[in-house]
Order: sequence, then structure tokens, then C-alpha cells
Amino acid sequence: MAVTETAPASAPAAGAPAVAARTAAAAVTAVLVLLVAALAVVDITQGTAAVGPHAVLRALTGRADPGDASVVISSRLPRMTAGLVVGAALGMAGAALQAVSRNVLASPDTLAVNAGSAFSLGLLSVTGASLPLLASSGVAFLGGLAAAAVVLSLSGLGAGTVRLVLAGSALALGLASLTQGLLLLFPQETNGLYQWSQGGISQNGFDGVVRMTPVVAVALVGLLLVARRVDALALGDEAAQGLGVPVRATRITVVVLAALLSAAAVTLAGPVGYVGLCAPVLVRLLVRRVRALVRFRTSLPVTALTGAGLVLGSDVLLRAVVSAESAVAVPTGVVTSIIGAVFLIAMALRVRDTATPTAPERLRIPTRRAFLVTTAVLVAVLIAVTIAAVLLGDTKLLLGDVLNWTEGRAARSVSFVLDTRMPRVAAALLAGAALALSGTLVQAVTRNPLAEPGILGVSGGAALGAVLLVTTASSAGSWAVAGAALAGATVTACVVFGLAARGGFGQNRLVLVGMGVSAATSALVSLLIILTDPFNATKALTWLSGSTYGRTAADTLPVAGALVLGIAVAMARHTELDLVSLDDDTPALLGLRLPPARLGLLAVSVLLSATAVAAAGTIGFVGLIAPHAARALVGRRHARVVPASALLGAALVCTADLLGRTVIAPAQLGAGLMTAVIGTPYFLYLLVRGRGRGVSR
Repeated sequence: MAVTETAPASAPAAGAPAVAARTAAAAVTAVLVLLVAALAVVDITQGTAAVGPHAVLRALTGRADPGDASVVISSRLPRMTAGLVVGAALGMAGAALQAVSRNVLASPDTLAVNAGSAFSLGLLSVTGASLPLLASSGVAFLGGLAAAAVVLSLSGLGAGTVRLVLAGSALALGLASLTQGLLLLFPQETNGLYQWSQGGISQNGFDGVVRMTPVVAVALVGLLLVARRVDALALGDEAAQGLGVPVRATRITVVVLAALLSAAAVTLAGPVGYVGLCAPVLVRLLVRRVRALVRFRTSLPVTALTGAGLVLGSDVLLRAVVSAESAVAVPTGVVTSIIGAVFLIAMALRVRDTATPTAPERLRIPTRRAFLVTTAVLVAVLIAVTIAAVLLGDTKLLLGDVLNWTEGRAARSVSFVLDTRMPRVAAALLAGAALALSGTLVQAVTRNPLAEPGILGVSGGAALGAVLLVTTASSAGSWAVAGAALAGATVTACVVFGLAARGGFGQNRLVLVGMGVSAATSALVSLLIILTDPFNATKALTWLSGSTYGRTAADTLPVAGALVLGIAVAMARHTELDLVSLDDDTPALLGLRLPPARLGLLAVSVLLSATAVAAAGTIGFVGLIAPHAARALVGRRHARVVPASALLGAALVCTADLLGRTVIAPAQLGAGLMTAVIGTPYFLYLLVRGRGRGVSR
């Protein structure tokens, strides 16, 4: 009897928290709706034409002047609506990917979905095929889905945070390099593709929005249908299977739907960066206060609103800060990428760094004779590559022509070719050796086998400094460009290494902070290129591809001086490098002060990277590949690794430059694009190989 008397009283008490949670979720949703609506109203009023709120209201009610009505209906409203659709789609895609991977950094950007979609659409534009918008969306969907499949297969669903981000970022870099190659090879067919590839929501009418909105709606319905299964996955695979949830099928379904959302957004506005990362993170911050948002079904619409608010807010901020004429040219994705980079850095500092710095993998120690033979072979290979680079190109020469040129007896045509080709070869050789040595120093100091100047953002900072000077002072000399690159690299190095040092240069924190800084510098470089005049923009874009085109002997002097200094320091302090690369305790026991030693070696590494970027543009992965290959050939002792790594780096970049000049002559591809094509698969291979040793978990 007592049980029946207390049951009715306890039911309302048990349901009170649930009601309160639903009320809080409804309140959050209402606030977001009001915020997004306010941003939408402000966004409609911004633009080059002086159309204020009253004119917008008259246009919506059919009482405006024909000119104002045309601006509002044909441009402002489609732009605002596209921002809503794109932001909602990317927010939901990021939430879905983070839920099924149980990884707070999973998003269309970090899984290379956006990069795959953009590359597939770039290929489509090169073919000259004119497909309907829905068909183009299908092409983008297949490209994005294929990229996500590669990343997830290499990193594994539920894998460590850094492994997934590294795999996705490496693949995205490779795909972006291929897309950039299309821009340089097919300038007519890809006209406007660079600006589109930065993500802009400006529209010419409602046609695109009308066609893409149903695609987003279908994906949303699909995610809501599997929402309960997604919630079960949060409990773990075994628990979900115990509840009867088909784990594999659910994950595949959610990834496909997320790729569909991303493809729709990319087709409509280009790859708008990092919205899919930031929106779910912002919603997750509310979970402690609003428990109802733990459920995927409840959080999904909130994340969609948050994504829409991020895109519209970025567009409003852009048009408020930049002049109306410039804002037309600057894609909204540049602003979202900068915001996303800040988020990535902030999250890197919060992620628990379970991967402690470790020494490089144990390798065999070759005998002195084996080392000398290996070095001799590397020198022979480098000489052969150098000779081929001098003789081959759009004009083929003979060794006799080179001998006559050195003696001043060559024909005018031969002298012209060699006068322009020799500095290019020298720039490639010196830049390759400098980047390889820089990577060797960084990997030793941080004890991170995946560290290199490009991945850590140092090369990006150097590129930002150099591009800033190139686009504002096109007549700047080589020493001025080198100084600007050094300044940019120094600033980014201070940020990356300063933040990473708080955790003892842990692998996770160092790499994630570096990638965040790299994303920010890339966005700023894109902003400079878009805002500058077309001549300087083309010059900067060619230079960023890692091209040695137009280099003179004076351009090679800064990197040559830095390389001589770097080799001298590295060889003189090779014992310190060996000790620093082991652990923190051994150097201290032997009387070596770690902080000054690290600082000095990192300073030399930054100098090498900056001057290499100034001499040959942005060239990625050389600082990763060359030290790994050197350790595999000659062992871990840096007295041997330093010369071997420099020789390998020089040969690699010189070969890449040679292939870029000859494979599709008279057209050319930058050495940076070639090394990215080579380096991306090698980087992914290192991730797979390091899986068993706990690298970047």
C-alpha cells in the first residue's frame, strides 16, 4: 500500500530534471535563432550598394525602387541564405564526424573531405565539362567521400586525436597541391578557381541555394533517423553492440551523410574552412549546463544554428572591417579559417598529451666503412642529379656547352639558357639541403619523428612574411625577401615552440599547435594574394608552389650563408644533438643545460627554413623525408645523419625541380608541388608504421 501511495509523488520529481533539461535546450535554441536572425538582417544590409534596412524592407514587401530591389533579391538575400545553408551543413557534418569517431578534432577539414571535394571539382573544371549543379555536387560528394575513406582507414575510427588530424591534414595538403597545380597548368579553364577554393558565399541568384537545400535536408533527415544509434556509439563499441546497434553500418552511414553535407556546402560556396570543427566544439561547451544537448538528436539542430551563425558572423565581420569593394573579393572562408586556426590551437592546449616525447626508433648502426660507402653513393647521386638538372629542360644542352659557358666561349643562346638555369639549380640544391637540415634539428630537439618546418607552421610563417613583402613591394631584393621570411618564421616559431614548451614539447601539443598556426598563415597568405593586383598575385602563387623560376645568383646567397652556418653548428654540436634526442634526464646528468641548447638549435632551424623559403618558395615534406631516410641509411648518430640528410634533401628538391621543368615542358610545375605529391604518401606511410609504436596516439 505504501508503494502505491508514494509512486504518484515520485513520478513528477523524477521527470523534473528532464523537463528542465528540455526547457534549457529550447531556450538555447531560441537564443541562437534570434542571434542568427540578427546576423542575417545585418548581412543583408552590407555591400557595395547603399541599401539600408528600410530599403531592404521595402524590397521584401515589393515597394522598393527597381535598382534596390534587384540588389536585395538577386545578391543580398541569396548570399545570406547561402551562408545559412553552408554553415548549417558544415556544422552538422562536423558534429556527425566527431560523434562517430569519438574525436573532438574530426571535421570536414581535418578529414580532408573539403579538400577532396574541391580537387574533384577542379578536375571537372579542367575537362571543360559543363554539368548541372546537382551533378557537380555528386562529383564533389564522391571526391570528399573518397578522401574521408582514405583518412579513416589510415587513422582508424576512434583513433588518437593527432593521428587522425595528421592523416587528414597530410592528405589535404597533397590534394591542395594538386589543385594548385591545376591552377598553374590550366589558367583559362580554372579562372576564378583559386578564389572559389577559399570559400565564398556570394551568389548570383537563388538557383544554387534552391538546388542544394534539398540535399542538405535529406542528409539532416538521415542523421536524425540514426541519432539513437549514434548516441549508443558514445558508450563504446562493445556496449553499442550489446544494445543491438550495427556499429560498422552506423558509422559508414553517418560518414556518407556527413560527406554529402560537406559536398553540398563545397558545391554551393567552395570549401569554407573550419566551421565543421568550431560549431560542434561551441555546442559541446554548453553540455555541462544543458544536459539535453548530450543527445545527438537534440544537439544536431543546435550545431546547425551555430554553424550558420559562424558563417554569417564571419561575413558580417569581414564586411565591417574591410572596405565594401575589397570585401567583395575576399571569401568568407578566409575569416572562418583564421577563427578555426585559433580554435585548433586552443584545443591543442586542452588535449591531454598522452604521447610523451620519445627518442627516434632504434636503427642498426652501420660500420664506418658502410657509412663512407653510403655517403659516396649519395654524393654520386647528387652529382648525377645536378648534371641532369643543368643539361635538361625546355632546351637540352651538352656537357661541352657547359664547359664552353664556364670559359666564356658559349653561344649567346646557350649562355642565356645557362645564365637562367644555373641559379635555379643552385637554389633547389641549397634550399633542399637547408630544409633537410632544419628538419633534422627540429626532430632531434623535440624528439618528435613527425616534426618538420612545414608541419609545425614555421615554413608557413616564412611564406607569410615573404608574400607580404612580394605583394606590397614587388621590386624588393633577395636579402629583403629573406629578411621578411626570417621575421615571419621567427614569429611563428616563437608561438609554436612557446606554447608547446608548456607541456615539454609533447608530440600531440606540438603538432596540433603547429597545424593551427600553419592554417592561420595559409589563410592570411590567401588574403594577401586575393587583395593584391593580378600580376603580383600570380607571382606570389607561383612562388608559393615552390618554384625556382626567375631566381638569380643573388637570391641564393642568404640560404647559402645559412646552410654553411647550420652545417657548422650541427657538426660542432653533434654530441649535444645525440643527447637532446634521447630524453630529458641523460643530458642533465652529463651537465648539458637543455633550455639553452634547445633554443640555440631551434634558432638555427628557423634560420635555415626561412632562407630556404625565401630562395625557393614553400616546399613541404623535405624536412620530414630526408632525416628519416638518413637515419635509416646511416644510423642515429648526428655526426652521420647531418651530412646524409643534407645530401638527400638537396637531391630530392633538385629532382623535384627537374621533373617540374621537364615532364610537361614548356609548362612548369613548382618543386613544392612535386615534393607534396611524393611526401604525402610517405607521411601517411610513417603514420601507419608508427601505429604499433604509439607514435601520435
